[in-house]
Amino acid sequence: MMYAMVRRYRMGAGSIDDLMHKVDTQYADRLQEQVGILHYQAIATDDGTIVTVTTFEDEERCRRAEAAAAGVREGLAEFRVQEIEALTGEVMVSRATERVLEPVHD
Repeated sequence: MMYAMVRRYRMGAGSIDDLMHKVDTQYADRLQEQVGILHYQAIATDDGTIVTVTTFEDEERCRRAEAAAAGVREGLAEFRVQEIEALTGEVMVSRATERVLEPVHD
């Protein structure tokens, strides 16, 4: 049974482009390998916050990712990233196309 984690963050310094570049190049692939992430998206929202959606194979991997998320926030200290909301739960409905498998790069 798949599990998902949705987190919302606010950044206090720097640019969203620089933050996303650092997440993309330094953290996304490494976390996927270390924690067992099935799917990860980082979204820059219209209200200036960042939302991440992470899907895991099971609840245990989701729980283990808590420490990894804290480590990423420490690594992004220059951006003064603050978590403002975190939700986890069982994935009840899921659909995807092949396009989801393609990394997004500028």
